[in-house]
Amino acid sequence: MNGPSTDHQKNRVEDFKNIEEVEASVQGDLASRDSRNRVSTILFPALMVIAVFGFWELATIVFPIPSFLLPAPSEVAVSMQTHAPLLLKESIITTIEIALGFGLSIVVGIPLALAIFMWTPFALTVYPLLIGSQAVPKVAVAPLFLVWFGFGLLPKVLIAFLIAFFPVVINTTMGLAAIEREKIYLAHSMGLSPFKTFVKIRLPNALPSIFAGLKISITLAVVGAVVGEFVGGDAGLGYLLMVANGNMNTPLLFGGLVALTFLGVVFFIMIGIVERLVMPAHVVDTGKVARQS
Repeated sequence: MNGPSTDHQKNRVEDFKNIEEVEASVQGDLASRDSRNRVSTILFPALMVIAVFGFWELATIVFPIPSFLLPAPSEVAVSMQTHAPLLLKESIITTIEIALGFGLSIVVGIPLALAIFMWTPFALTVYPLLIGSQAVPKVAVAPLFLVWFGFGLLPKVLIAFLIAFFPVVINTTMGLAAIEREKIYLAHSMGLSPFKTFVKIRLPNALPSIFAGLKISITLAVVGAVVGEFVGGDAGLGYLLMVANGNMNTPLLFGGLVALTFLGVVFFIMIGIVERLVMPAHVVDTGKVARQS
């Protein structure tokens, strides 16, 4: 009497086991693919850098290129090792300028973007002025900051802020506006207040665009700090580049460029880490949903 029923139950148990095995296999494949992707994102750029430096080193050996025109990477490395305390000291100063300028761009840029998004008269008044301000060369404004604020830290921070804050404002504004109306209608139908709709729906939807603006902003903050040091600095990596250039110390000049590149990459990676912590794991850097298969 119980034979067919028992066989049916056994078949169902076997089916569930097969499904679990398939799911485990799929999860293993996804984990393996993610691991390969992480390795590739590090390995491929590293191999490219090694190839470029190898070709550069070989070119300086094969061709009689003077050191003051193009030093070999090995010569640059020796110069960086020799001047390591100096590079570290100037890097700390430039790092402070970059961090303060970038932080100021966030403190000013995001509230300004919120005001532009929420208040139409304010947007009509301020937004065209922001666009027009970007046509003004920042190098031309830098001497004015030196006249107004002297040769200390403040003018460098302000120049870094002036160059870096625009992407924060634009990307935040566009991210807040780029949302399907159906989501807002759904929130209203569920009885969410405007504040809860903003916090739970509109802001999370804008995060990819906001972080994209922050990544652009941090690279521009590096440029702004160096511009400020070029125009009126007495310390920092930008000032070191000018001194090395004036002394025809090309290896040290390249060493300063390497230090600046390292700072920019480190700041960019830090923004990426914060992005990974804040945003869902299935959202990629471009703000699009990653493929789940």
